[in-house]
Amino acid sequence: MASDGIRENKLKILYAGTLTPNDSALYRKWALERLGHESVHFDTTPYLKVKSVMSKIVYRLAMGPGVERCNRDIYEQALAHQVDVVWCDKLLFMQPSTLRKLRAKGIATVNYTIDNPFGPRKDPGWRLYMKAIPDYDLHVVQRDQNIVDYRSRGAKNVVKIQTAYEPTIHYPPPAGWSDADCDREVSFIGTPYDNRAEFFTRLWREYKIPLAISGPLVWKDVLAPDIFDAIYRHNGELFLDAYREGIWRSKINLSFITHSNCDEFAHKSFEIAGCGAFLLAERSQGHMDRFKENEEAVFFFSPEECVQKIRQYLPGQSSRRRIAVAGHARAATSGYHNDEQVRRILQALEPVLRKVKLSAS
Repeated sequence: MASDGIRENKLKILYAGTLTPNDSALYRKWALERLGHESVHFDTTPYLKVKSVMSKIVYRLAMGPGVERCNRDIYEQALAHQVDVVWCDKLLFMQPSTLRKLRAKGIATVNYTIDNPFGPRKDPGWRLYMKAIPDYDLHVVQRDQNIVDYRSRGAKNVVKIQTAYEPTIHYPPPAGWSDADCDREVSFIGTPYDNRAEFFTRLWREYKIPLAISGPLVWKDVLAPDIFDAIYRHNGELFLDAYREGIWRSKINLSFITHSNCDEFAHKSFEIAGCGAFLLAERSQGHMDRFKENEEAVFFFSPEECVQKIRQYLPGQSSRRRIAVAGHARAATSGYHNDEQVRRILQALEPVLRKVKLSAS
């Protein structure tokens, strides 16, 4: 196995999660590799494939043959590849016994979870995850409150970072890009969490804002038929190049805090900034700490303020471009990208890994 010093020596890391091209977990794995570490690819997607009649039960309870196989295979692969770390990216299937067996072999475990298992949204599927919290060696969270939450459930080490953009996917448009290349006036690309459907309904019906919405087809279930037909782009969800180009083609990109997840900032805000696009984000302390208002991004609190900002900036290509360029520069220099955020995780992991290796020797 690799030696103790993370900064000076290459680590071998088994990276476990849903590692499809459309998942941000894959981006963090790429960042580890760009930082000089070796990763073992462990895609958990096949273990989630069960007969439809059983899928909801398996997901809610995190139990069954697929869960057992996943844990067995992670442990066996970790030993076969002689890894230093098993990194779990929102892996709800890890059993406490597997984590303890890995530690006994001198292999540290990292839990990276963007979502909030303690939030009011009450998503299903956290049963086994909660039981495993005390047995991970390092938890990575993105909320101050989660540090308290995880420690209250027995977590030994918790570090806060932020979600980030992926520089190989989210980058500015080519030189000469202008409003003439944009076919989306006021745009949102994402999911209908919280009261977003109501928000967009007001913007369209009351204020006649020219909206373009892309995302999962569940928007059809939360918008009135006339609103859905008017504002939803029927190419559906956008991923990878299509996602970046959707941001490029938007004169104004909206970004919302997911309050039901108790978020402090929006992952999407960093991706929009990474793409060198104009960001109009919901005002929060997390956003204001990371972007200078009206210089690097523009913020709103209410539908009325959002409309006011749209009407102020939509006609002005030069002012939008100035803010977009400044926002991208801030995101790049302040490290709102995966390379910097993953580097910070590795820095926090260094003493933890050293302790795990010493305890197993």
